[in-house]
Amino acid sequence: KNTGIISYLLFENDKIVIDVSDIPKKVSSGHTILDGLLPSHSMGKSLVSYVTGHAICEGYIDNVNVKLNDWPLIKDTLYEDAVLLDLLNMRGGDQKWVGERRNEGSSDNRIKGEKKEENVNVIGLERVMNKYLRGTEKSKLIYNYSALTTNVIMNYVKFKAGDNWDKLLHKVFNEHVGVKNKVQFQKSRKYLKYEDFVSARYSFYANRYDYLRIAKTMMDDWHNDTCAGKYLKTIYENRVQKKDNTKKATDVGLYTKSYGGQIHFDIFGIDKKRKILGLSGFAGQQILIDLDNKRIIVVSSLYRNYNWKKIVYSVIKN
Repeated sequence: KNTGIISYLLFENDKIVIDVSDIPKKVSSGHTILDGLLPSHSMGKSLVSYVTGHAICEGYIDNVNVKLNDWPLIKDTLYEDAVLLDLLNMRGGDQKWVGERRNEGSSDNRIKGEKKEENVNVIGLERVMNKYLRGTEKSKLIYNYSALTTNVIMNYVKFKAGDNWDKLLHKVFNEHVGVKNKVQFQKSRKYLKYEDFVSARYSFYANRYDYLRIAKTMMDDWHNDTCAGKYLKTIYENRVQKKDNTKKATDVGLYTKSYGGQIHFDIFGIDKKRKILGLSGFAGQQILIDLDNKRIIVVSSLYRNYNWKKIVYSVIKN
């Protein structure tokens, strides 16, 4: 009751060995539970990457090295000539405007404005480009964790898939993963009635077991060397270094050395040869996929008040 955890799953030896939950029907303060579906928060960034990999496999996008210069929405902005892989690695050159580099110790989703800051997850991508970024130029390509960067990736995939966007999502989650319940990404709500372009956002909702199904499918893709598995290996091989946040060791996002394709890699204190995928979200949402030992941990929480090193880190490490 005091930890904030509402679901904990441990999967190993091809079965669930720990299955504990206490999920309230209604939750306020940004942690809305939709008919048993739990929010991903920033874990959804990694799922956007997984969908991007499938978009490449389906031929909507050529490869991770394409430039986004065929997308009219981002013309004459700092993202116009961006390389997809750089954005996947949070190297958008957008640190003057948005992200953790600009908002040190604060939110990654607030964009710089003349009078006030707005949440890029809420206002929609067309408003972001037209009000804030038209006429801007990219800065040096450095790691800058940012909500906007992910939403640019997601909506570029949506643009490339065109009328097949829903079909692509159905193929990934219903056909490939085989989810048993409804899953969904959200849309940006504000200003939709004023815009032609409906923005997708990385905020994702799924049943606790479907989060595990998604994680296990990613693990199986890796080991079976499927097209999606090759994509995961590509982003792992092209990961970039992050700064040391070990003093804030409260989740895998803060306790990893590198980042690739919207996924955290190389956990401090664990052999660098071990391949572990880390998905991390606000308020303590965690998925860790230990590819070498075929072990998965899925944690859903209302707030982060649990001993991460004891119940997540130590389990994966050992």
